[in-house]
Amino acid sequence: MPSYEFTCPTCGRFDGRHPITDVPESAPCPVCHNQSRRRICGGALLRSGSTATRLLDATARTASEPPRVAAPPPRRSPRVTRNPLHRKLPRS
Repeated sequence: MPSYEFTCPTCGRFDGRHPITDVPESAPCPVCHNQSRRRICGGALLRSGSTATRLLDATARTASEPPRVAAPPPRRSPRVTRNPLHRKLPRS
């Protein structure tokens, strides 16, 4: 179920969940119970805490907080193949 933003004149913004087919133009504020108008914006279809939301948050965080590396990765030993056809391949 998508989440829509509403603006209360006294309390400010809050989110409300409503079916796509039945989105009200106003909803009662959860704090003061005044009627609040719906803001014109896209609905949020992701649930907080879902796998998709956590992945999007982690991806957004990497832009400003790249992961730290304690040490370079270990060196791999070269792969040895026993296939005689591989000897004909160019070496890099």
